[in-house]
Amino acid sequence: MSHEVRPKIKALPKVLLHDHLDGGVRPATVLELAKEVGYDELPVDDVQGLADWFRDSADSGSLVRYLETFAQTVGVMQTRDALFRVASECAQDLAEDGVVYAEVRYAPEQHLEQGLTLEQVIEAVNAGFRDGEARAASAGRPIRVRALLTAMRHAAKSRDIAELAVRYRDQEVAGFDIAGAEAGYPPTRHLDAFEYLRRENAHFTIHAGEAFGLPSIWEAIQWCGAERLGHGVRIVDDIDLSGDAPTLGRLAAFVRDRRIPLEMCPSSNVQTGAAESVAAHPITMLKELRFRVTLNTDNRLMSDTSMSWEMQQLVDEAGWNLDDLRWVTVNAMKSAFLPFEQRLTLIEDVIKPGYDAAARNLGS
Repeated sequence: MSHEVRPKIKALPKVLLHDHLDGGVRPATVLELAKEVGYDELPVDDVQGLADWFRDSADSGSLVRYLETFAQTVGVMQTRDALFRVASECAQDLAEDGVVYAEVRYAPEQHLEQGLTLEQVIEAVNAGFRDGEARAASAGRPIRVRALLTAMRHAAKSRDIAELAVRYRDQEVAGFDIAGAEAGYPPTRHLDAFEYLRRENAHFTIHAGEAFGLPSIWEAIQWCGAERLGHGVRIVDDIDLSGDAPTLGRLAAFVRDRRIPLEMCPSSNVQTGAAESVAAHPITMLKELRFRVTLNTDNRLMSDTSMSWEMQQLVDEAGWNLDDLRWVTVNAMKSAFLPFEQRLTLIEDVIKPGYDAAARNLGS
């Protein structure tokens, strides 16, 4: 991380619902794993240069170009040891940033190039998360990290991945997701997977309303039954700002009325052109309109970001205060794919006391 984050923001307890495992690898780890596994496609061979390359490539303003950077991280995540290490470091890095609960997503089907099975991929990542949790706890920063299994929108493995999400749900696999380029690959292509998950009482979120607009959001909710929307930033297309007060269209009103969580990722959206700036990002307007907004990192490597940095930018550029950060954190915990009583325990025993302490420190 090249950003200087204020200690008071870093100390706040955070909840992260939208973070990609292959988008948060440490640059040094990418280099080391490339040497270990003989991967020779990296564009740069020093840590800072590689970090800069990821950020600059992702800064192009194009979602397609942004997604191309993942070939490099996925390329070095093809062995059990590599997956274990990346998952362990992910948990440790999030804990060090103050995250107390995280759902981290990845696509098992993208890690099969050197002979692993889908099950071996999932078990390696799960083991890595447990290792990272244990290391974080021993360092005095307890965290709970659960997996979301992602199917790629352009592929045909969604039913298989959905079945694995159900099979491993008692081993800290929280649910299912679809990701990848939205245009031309609507969520209804994977209707069989979503109907299966609903029959199994399983949880799922859907990437929708990032690069593509309202039809993607509508399909994700009304056809597929998404519990949360990955990004969902384009819901603002259904909000009329021309009058004295914002007027919600029927889809936006439905999303707000049903308290459907929006997994919003400001830095990532600025990079892909879904928002002009953090200051102008719709997350602030949606917060004021009391949508179920959550704050997330998306891809910490490509966006050179962290939960603390996302929070600090909203404070510095969009006028957010401690109460706003507490609200968005409680929103995320309420929206987690975790049993109700466990969500409540984290809110009452960890999140609220952490923000109360921060408020006392600020003298408010």
